[in-house]
Amino acid sequence: MAIARRQLIDAETTPYYHVMSRCVRRAFLCGIDKLTGRDFSHRRQWVEDKLNELIPIFAIDLAAYAIMSNHYHLVLRVDSDLARSWSMDEVFEQYSNLHACSTVVERYLNGAVLTTAELFLVQEYENEYRERLSSISWFMKVLNQHIAVKANREDNCTGKFWESRFKSQALLDEAALLTCMAYVDLNPIRAGMADRPEQSDFTSIQTRLDRNKRVPANSMKLLLGFIKLKAEYGDKHIPLAESAYIELVDWTGRCLRDGNKGSIPPHLAPILERINLTEQDWLRHTRYFEARFKRVAGSWDSIKQTAAKLKRNWFQGKPPKPIPN
Repeated sequence: MAIARRQLIDAETTPYYHVMSRCVRRAFLCGIDKLTGRDFSHRRQWVEDKLNELIPIFAIDLAAYAIMSNHYHLVLRVDSDLARSWSMDEVFEQYSNLHACSTVVERYLNGAVLTTAELFLVQEYENEYRERLSSISWFMKVLNQHIAVKANREDNCTGKFWESRFKSQALLDEAALLTCMAYVDLNPIRAGMADRPEQSDFTSIQTRLDRNKRVPANSMKLLLGFIKLKAEYGDKHIPLAESAYIELVDWTGRCLRDGNKGSIPPHLAPILERINLTEQDWLRHTRYFEARFKRVAGSWDSIKQTAAKLKRNWFQGKPPKPIPN
């Protein structure tokens, strides 16, 4: 049974979501077309550039991304507090960076004297625009529409470029967030396109590594930051030290490349203990995240609570079994 998108993406349930969009025509529309030999890799830069443009406009943070040859993954965080903090004028200013505001809003911004009915209409537009600016669905619509128009113009054709609906997964807890981020960052390694994170082009892990090395790059400037101190899940920082996350992804990448061989380094083991995952669970999730979880991802308890909230008996998935005390 289908579930409405507004139920699947609900910032009151969790601010974090994994979204994925895939090309609908021949494979490799963002890479090398095997049929014609044409190289479309520059389109991956289009996606990265547009993300850089949209993140400061929306009340949405980018935690991780991977832009592949025929699809892309994003891990997004809805910043509801930021959206609520904007004044009416700030909402209109932000929205005008995406689309032209309505005529009555333009008149309001230009200082025109408005009737009571017009002022009511301005408030209605404020509510509508504020909601859109914190909507992952609107974010994805603007991003995908921009890329589709450019690609169709370049191909001199019309029609759909992306599948009609992007896929989304609610990340219900810290373990789901961190494993999903690693899953996204390790896409090129699992696909055999790279051997190490630093070679994984158009990924957030490569961007973080380059930034730490002070390597000049035309890449993402606005990735959500990590925090060294303990943070609550859902705060405006990823609850882990960036250096620890990078080491964890590097070790995981080597395990995936070498067939899950090798034990986790002792100084990284407490991370998995804290999020209640065994080493085996971590490696399974970072290899098969989309296969193990469908609409929601998290522990048994968090999935059951979300199912009850949405009045469902269950959600398809294979969360890790609780570790005995």
